[in-house]
Amino acid sequence: MKRFYITLFLIFNVCALTYLLSPTPTLKDIPNAVKSDLPGDTTQLKNVSAYFGNLTRTEVINFYKANYHGPFRIQLNHPPEKAKEIIRDTTQSYYLEEIILPFKESIFVNGYEWQNDVFTKPEKRYANKLLHNNIEYQTKITIKVFPTSIAQRLITLFVLEAAIISIILIYKNLLFKKSRD
Repeated sequence: MKRFYITLFLIFNVCALTYLLSPTPTLKDIPNAVKSDLPGDTTQLKNVSAYFGNLTRTEVINFYKANYHGPFRIQLNHPPEKAKEIIRDTTQSYYLEEIILPFKESIFVNGYEWQNDVFTKPEKRYANKLLHNNIEYQTKITIKVFPTSIAQRLITLFVLEAAIISIILIYKNLLFKKSRD
């Protein structure tokens, strides 16, 4: 039985190491969109990029789901107010979604559609119209990536494994001690 657990442990570690050491998908530019060169959208904020375009929320999210994939991908929908905490305090937001590759990387996709701005009264939304280089756009998509290094991934794996093994051993010892009493 001990050999079975050791084999299972080795197979798990080979699979986990293969997953953790494989590169994350390269983020592509959004099609039919113009990359922003505004302050805060380029190199001023680490791991942030932004685009102006006319894509809907569904089209943007489907683009990232198709191009940012992994076997354990998780997608979360956050309240738009969180964009001010996650990206920067002046970020306008209509939606904020997170795509996670567990133990590897996470990206936040923030979309601002000026015509659907829930924080502005409908009659005043025109003042928030998106103009970039004298061209009007319907949306601005801001992407923030939260990468992890390979060292961080491996440390997390081994600490998690050590914690699970410790819990199992403690539980086993408690059960064995209880059965002797």
